[in-house]
Amino acid sequence: MSIPLEEAIDDFGRHLRAERDVSPHTLRAYLGDLGDLCAYAAQVGVTSPADLDVALLRAWLARQHASGRARATLARRTAAVRAFTRHLHRGGLLPEDPGLLLGTPKRQRELPTVLSQGDASRLLDGLDAEGHLGLRDAAVLEVLYGTGVRVGELCGLDVDDLDTGRRTIRVMGKGGRERTVPVGEPAVRALQDWLRSGRPALLTEDSGPAMFLGARGRRLHPTSARRIVHTRISEAGGMPDLGPHGLRHTAATHLLEGGADLRSVQEILGHASLQTTQLYTQVSVDRLRHVHRRAHPRGVRDD
Repeated sequence: MSIPLEEAIDDFGRHLRAERDVSPHTLRAYLGDLGDLCAYAAQVGVTSPADLDVALLRAWLARQHASGRARATLARRTAAVRAFTRHLHRGGLLPEDPGLLLGTPKRQRELPTVLSQGDASRLLDGLDAEGHLGLRDAAVLEVLYGTGVRVGELCGLDVDDLDTGRRTIRVMGKGGRERTVPVGEPAVRALQDWLRSGRPALLTEDSGPAMFLGARGRRLHPTSARRIVHTRISEAGGMPDLGPHGLRHTAATHLLEGGADLRSVQEILGHASLQTTQLYTQVSVDRLRHVHRRAHPRGVRDD
């Protein structure tokens, strides 16, 4: 029995939440993509998932390309559609899976902007850690740079996730995967200062076990953490405007520049694929090439 396409998308959303345990960001993106597909399908007279075919899907993606969508967006929308049609086929709402016939646009990986090691030291050593918010901000930046965790992972930390004896933190990553990440001494000291002299001043009944708190005592929100990073980097001056993900990129790049192997960096960052981690080797080579070009009398020259 056929159901309306909108209802099938709602059911797919419930499947993603309950069985795939995707991140809220991915869920919003996929459902937004499929909502756009639903609107396009309605324009051409298709309102049932049983009528989805590869010609319609390709026409929809072609429209996205013609409107100037980025490669990364096209790749994500293709992934969303393929996951959706696979779900429909397995549920008996599609006799064949047209998503299998879709090619995936090759994503153009852009090199992330990172801080130099000198700028990272200048940023962290020059932080104003006065007052409880100052102590919190210093701990936020030290942990982001010192561990390379994602901003959502940082905000999800609880007080007992810190093991000061082993100098590690327990992190809940994407897909509910837990990992243990080493923390350097400066980050541990910043966390201890925050927990001893900063967090108690913001503590309320709504705080729970959250490691980092906002000004009203609730668990620090990723949006607030991003604002903290942008503000503190702006105050330091003379550095590229980076957010928490930029500090994650910076941490990975500096680990590799310091001699860490790819597998270890993959474990620290919580990457599911080594291919994702390999991007940072290109960042390191690019930075070394830039230094060589500037410093060596017969340095590498750009064509």
